[in-house]
Parts: sequence; C-alpha cells; structure tokens
Amino acid sequence: MFTGIVSDIGEVLELDQQGDLRARIGTRYDVAGIDIGASIASDGVCLTVIATGTLPRNWYDVQISAETVSKTNLTSWTPGARVNLERALKVGDELGGHIVSGHVDGVAEVVGVTPEGDSLRVTFRAPRDLAKFIAPKGSVALNGTSLTVNEVDGTDFGINFIPHTQKATTWGDVKVGDKVNLEVDTMARYVARLREWD
Repeated sequence: MFTGIVSDIGEVLELDQQGDLRARIGTRYDVAGIDIGASIASDGVCLTVIATGTLPRNWYDVQISAETVSKTNLTSWTPGARVNLERALKVGDELGGHIVSGHVDGVAEVVGVTPEGDSLRVTFRAPRDLAKFIAPKGSVALNGTSLTVNEVDGTDFGINFIPHTQKATTWGDVKVGDKVNLEVDTMARYVARLREWD
C-alpha cells in the first residue's frame, strides 16, 4: 500500500525487453535499505524490486509483465524519463495522501494545461468506464501522486497543481497529450459496487 505522496523523482536508466520488460531506475533512495522483493510505486505502478546497485549511482531493477505494460503508460518509458517514486507504506507512517494500491485502473490523457497564478490547472480525460468513480473534491492517484479533483465534466476532470507539487514530482513537466496512470479512489469503487446491489 502507498499514500500517493511522492518521495523521489527517479530516472529510467535502462530498458531491456527479454520476455518481460526489465527496467533499471536511478534513485536517491539508499538502496542498502531496499530489500529484494520490496514494492516501489514507479509512476503509480506497484513494481517488485529484483536487484539493486550503487554504480554509477543508486539504482534498482524491476521486471514488468506484458499485462502491466498494456494497462499503463509504461510503453512511453525511455531512458532518461523522469519517474515519480514512492516506497511502500510502513505501519505507523503518516498517511498524508489517501490509500493507494499501486494497481493502475487505466490511462488518462492530458487535454488542457492552463497557468493560474503560480499554480497549473490541468484537465484530464478519463476512460469512460472509470469516469463514474471520479467526483469533485474526491481523490485520485495520477502517476502515483495523490491529488484532489477540482471539477468534473463528463469524462473530463480538473486538478490544480501548486508550485510545491510541480517541484516535488514530475508534474512540472506536464503537457497536453501526455498519457498518465490513473488509479481511482478505493472508497469510490466500493460505493459504486454497493449501489449496484440496491
């Protein structure tokens, strides 16, 4: 489990397609404290660490199934790409965002970027089957970042990115046409399921 509070911006160092996709991600994390088998949310996708190293900089490797690649924006990863990272939640950790599983529900598209003062208002278009789970003032995780929805219009929804979020995550680089990993709020999913039984 994760909180959607990004704690590092990693870099895709290498990609190797051999059966499954293997990715090497550079990080500021102390890899001596990362166990093999640990989970790290990488752009919101819960991935299992299979190797670590320190040269030429700290890095960890993950193996990504074809299923995961097909359901996420990882097809756009290239060496040099910046990636939002979060280590798994530990018992007793502060829950600063919302409960995030790292199981991406679908891919949304950026359809608008508008500066508002020092902030950025970004409009996303969700897949139609996921739009019902997105509500004003509700939570979503986009590329692993816990965010509050400002407004919803059909399949489109808006998010306001304050300067801190733009600097602490990859959201400072956002542009129209970007594909982003979307995980809807677990609470919204359960509410929708309960309504089906009415």
